Amino acid sequence: MREAGHRQFWHVTDFHLDPTYHITGDHTKVCASSKGAKASDPGPFGDVMCDSPYRLIFSALDFIKNSGQKVSFMIWTGVSMLDYIVCGQDQLPVVTSKVYNAVANLWKPWLTEEAITTLRKGGFYTQKVSNNPKLRIISLNTNLYYGPNSMTLNQTDPANQFEWLENTLNLSQQNKEKVYIIAHVPVGYLPFAKGIPAMRKCHNEKLIDIFRKYSDIIAGQFYGHTHRDSIMVLSDKKGKPVNSLFVAPAVTPVRSVLERLTNNPGVRLFQYDPRDYKLLDMLQYYLNLTDANIKGESNWKLEYNLTQAYDIEDLQPKSLYKLAKQFAIQESKQFIKYYKYFFVSYDSSVICQGKFLRGQGSALLNFVSSLLNTMLDR
Repeated sequence: MREAGHRQFWHVTDFHLDPTYHITGDHTKVCASSKGAKASDPGPFGDVMCDSPYRLIFSALDFIKNSGQKVSFMIWTGVSMLDYIVCGQDQLPVVTSKVYNAVANLWKPWLTEEAITTLRKGGFYTQKVSNNPKLRIISLNTNLYYGPNSMTLNQTDPANQFEWLENTLNLSQQNKEKVYIIAHVPVGYLPFAKGIPAMRKCHNEKLIDIFRKYSDIIAGQFYGHTHRDSIMVLSDKKGKPVNSLFVAPAVTPVRSVLERLTNNPGVRLFQYDPRDYKLLDMLQYYLNLTDANIKGESNWKLEYNLTQAYDIEDLQPKSLYKLAKQFAIQESKQFIKYYKYFFVSYDSSVICQGKFLRGQGSALLNFVSSLLNTMLDR
């Protein structure tokens, strides 16, 4: 924990509400999100084959509300039920739509007219943060660049978001503001697949170019989508680390039938310096889903404090780059720790038995390699 004087904000992502979730003897019918696959061990707070029941989401929000933490704001990086019901998963358009209008109407009490306008237009917006006069949030609709989104196929600048982003960052630079970038689908490579970006390669490269250009004012980037706990570092073309990126683990514990491991539900708290908005530390909280289902009550706990867990000074790019180089050392204790947190402490036996060196563990090592090469070939 940091000394007095810092400020804080929550980051939550991927609630994935499944309103059909219910306990029944037929485990193929516990939830619609399992798509007919048998639930593993369904309980009141959910099952690893299902998206979140109401009770799991409410427990996460109750924990945040009653945590006693004083925060300046909260960021949420998807995914909402509106995405599934109105548009269908992954299909977000480049023009005004029912889902954009629905979200704009829902968030109207908290957003400026300018933010509402661009939100209705293409699902993205920017807004300054109350009581943080020189901090701007830029919320990108990176679902526009997601491979399965057929609505944006072969488009170089869907919804003209790249143009809008550059204009917004340029204005922030002139006004001497700092910026936090938030989005759902992250830039960079997927941590479980070698050399494959999370979004289309052309769009990934364009975003990286923009982020490098304005790295002096971008104080942090925050994403969801992968459901896993990941750290990334963006370097400039000369190899100097210039931006810190964080992919938060999901609240939903869902996994596919092809996956053996998943994540425990998680939420996180960031600490920053209110003078320059530099990120100082991060506290990751989690719910042991198995334990919660057995006891019938949720007990959210601190999983780790980032600077203490890895013995680093802060969350600045230079500190995280040094940490990433430690991950690349053979049989790195830091990497073993990272792998445990990657799945939000879902199954520590995988690490104790050394099995992480195979399968998804080796894919993560590929991720570390790509991280050290800055997420893109220079």
